[in-house]
Amino acid sequence: MAARALKIRSFRATDTPAAVALWRDCGLIRPWNDPYKDIERKSHCQPELFLVGTLPADGQGADVLVATAMAGYDGHRGSVYYLAVAPGHQQMSLGRTLMEEVEQRLLALGCPKVNVLVRTSNASVLSFYDKLGYVRDDAFSLGKRLIPDI
Repeated sequence: MAARALKIRSFRATDTPAAVALWRDCGLIRPWNDPYKDIERKSHCQPELFLVGTLPADGQGADVLVATAMAGYDGHRGSVYYLAVAPGHQQMSLGRTLMEEVEQRLLALGCPKVNVLVRTSNASVLSFYDKLGYVRDDAFSLGKRLIPDI
């Protein structure tokens, strides 16, 4: 039922505190990545692919941010980062619903394939992506920091 009530829209600057709090609650923040800098950078590059999911608040309050996904497309592959669903709202198909929207938006841009990075120790997230039809590529993810956040 909650997935049907999920409203998906583009991120707004006023969502910043709630998004960062969600990422903290989901264990996505690492010391070498400043989430505020990541948000600022995304606001200048395909901001329409930074999505949030909200649910109606109890009573008269505004909707509550319960999910995020930061996506991008470089003309070759799509990527998804910061996919998060609030711990109290997991196992309700919200992540699946948000990923379906991300995939549709990337497909509309002509994106032929989506890549996601998942820490090898995160078995529950690997299982989540398995259920969505993602398969493990025979590749290593390599990275090089060009601008340090700390």
